[in-house]
Amino acid sequence: MIIDIHGHYTTAPKSLEAWRNRQIAAPGNPAEAPKPSELHISDDELRESIETNQLRLMRERGLHLTVFSPRASFMAHHIGDFNMSSTWAAICNELCYRVSQLFPEHFIPAAMLPQSPGVDIATCIPELEKCVEQYGNVAINLNPDPSGGHWTSPPLSDRYWYPIYEKMVEYDIPAMVHVSTSCNACFHTTGAHYLNADTTAFMQCLTSDLFRDFPTLRFVIPHGGGAVPYHWGRFRGLAQEMKKPLLEEHLLKNIFFDTCVYHQPGIDLLTNVIPVDNILFASEMIGAVRGIDPQTGHHFDDTRRYVEAADMNQEQRYKVYEGNARRVYPRLDAALQAQGR
Repeated sequence: MIIDIHGHYTTAPKSLEAWRNRQIAAPGNPAEAPKPSELHISDDELRESIETNQLRLMRERGLHLTVFSPRASFMAHHIGDFNMSSTWAAICNELCYRVSQLFPEHFIPAAMLPQSPGVDIATCIPELEKCVEQYGNVAINLNPDPSGGHWTSPPLSDRYWYPIYEKMVEYDIPAMVHVSTSCNACFHTTGAHYLNADTTAFMQCLTSDLFRDFPTLRFVIPHGGGAVPYHWGRFRGLAQEMKKPLLEEHLLKNIFFDTCVYHQPGIDLLTNVIPVDNILFASEMIGAVRGIDPQTGHHFDDTRRYVEAADMNQEQRYKVYEGNARRVYPRLDAALQAQGR
């Protein structure tokens, strides 16, 4: 199987965005805010949005299953308060669940959390529990910067985050560390803020002993790990100066990277530097980079082509495409086994 562990519902029917715009226009005024019951999206609308977009491309590119979560840039945890985020997260998570029920062989859900700047992270636990226990979610997306580019939250090593980590360990699910829209003019959302956050999350873990407290906690750092593989020597050297263990022992039992890197030299670097056991296939289609590369004639986000061309043997490709995903996402493996796959 080829399992894409990084998919977002970027093609949801326009009525979802219209509802969200009404919600954003009425912050702090519940009387004017739209009710969830006012959003009507039929199964036929969901089918059309998926069949003509993600599923069409999955079939064209030979991908079998996508771990599917709400659109990352739409999480926008910095907007409104916890109640607004809670309502929005519930709506988006339910839509991804419905997609997984309509296309059970092709999509399995991962949850966004109703994070809100300055709010106790434990407030997210009821939504997490619902998504795992009722919707069959196999992972969560964890935003290390719900302020939207201003970084007002404690680092991921801080005890502030421990209630979520405890639930992750209890459910044996990983978190993809994924920020949302940047409202800081210094940071372009997908070109800077995302990659900054990937690198920052790794460094926050490197400087801490987080995984001593949570030895089975698992993070997936998307977009190929940001700057991490490119500057692996820097991180090794910094860890050495800090008297930390070798990175293989200190972090690589708990941190994994995806293949959302949109050119061949980038994938070659990733697969040459990072151990194959820590790389999981992903494309993030249809996402930030949707165009065709004029140098190749293929879509930038057709990441399978890069993995196929990388210097790996059959066993290594199996790990990247399927084996690592089953190991890092045990609930995904259980769901596939239940389907006889």
